[in-house]
Amino acid sequence: MSEPVISVIIPLYNKEREIEGTLRSVLAQTRLPAEIVVVDDGSTDSSAEIVRRIASPLVRLITQSNAGECAARNRAIAEARGEYIALLDADDEWEPGFLAEIEALIREFPDCGLYCTGFRIVSHDGIFPAEGLLTRGVVANFFGDSAHRYIAIPSAACIPRQVFDQVGGFPEGMKIAGDLYMWIKIGRRYRVCYSPAKLVRYSKVASNRSASSYTPEHTAYSFEELYNPAAPIEEREFIARAALGKALILSVKGGTREARRAARFFRWTRTYRRTLRKVRVLNLLPVAWRGPLLDAYNALAWRIARKGL
Repeated sequence: MSEPVISVIIPLYNKEREIEGTLRSVLAQTRLPAEIVVVDDGSTDSSAEIVRRIASPLVRLITQSNAGECAARNRAIAEARGEYIALLDADDEWEPGFLAEIEALIREFPDCGLYCTGFRIVSHDGIFPAEGLLTRGVVANFFGDSAHRYIAIPSAACIPRQVFDQVGGFPEGMKIAGDLYMWIKIGRRYRVCYSPAKLVRYSKVASNRSASSYTPEHTAYSFEELYNPAAPIEEREFIARAALGKALILSVKGGTREARRAARFFRWTRTYRRTLRKVRVLNLLPVAWRGPLLDAYNALAWRIARKGL
């Protein structure tokens, strides 16, 4: 097969401290992409100006009024010219061999709907490998194998353009877990391909992470409407995981009603009973207590297991 034509898309909102490093990591690839499409989603800092200052014909900046990360991704996909779309968040970085490994996966395992690699987590106390699969190739059971680990994150994922034609774009208006919503749609219809090579640096220390800047959502999309009671149990548990993880953030930010609804809808879960209990406990506490308590719990879990997200 001919060499895959890859476009890199980056949604950008108030990442003036990180965006240059992100772009430099793409420009340092051993296999360069056809283009880098950056959609500035109404940034109020100097993010867009920093992109403009990077003198590379590969970088194309598009500006729009703030519409959310999913809308910015969809705009970038629409503007991109490549047959494959590599996702990258504006505060994460790639190792030099990331795109070369993605190209190799595409050649060796054609007709998959999602190609992804392992990654490392950049935290305040160091850089640590995220738990992933050990084998390279087509994932045997994407939903089942994703239990308690992340096979796909946006900055380590590449999607054929034709997949978006079949499953649609990212869920606009969804501010939390829009990526998981997309993985569910893809995993239902396509094979997923994975490389355990840890070629991405996912930042937990970046500014303006979505979880810390949450505002109420206005969207037609939800994990409840995506849920299919007749689907295999692994898929249903994956949806429960996404919904309950989102409910934790909603509860911390004061969205008690929404978090309670998710806990009630997905109360049947067996794999993610611990997350369900955390949502229920947080909802019983004053809102001011929820964030510090969850932060303390997560910090302890991180120190013990040296894994995050």
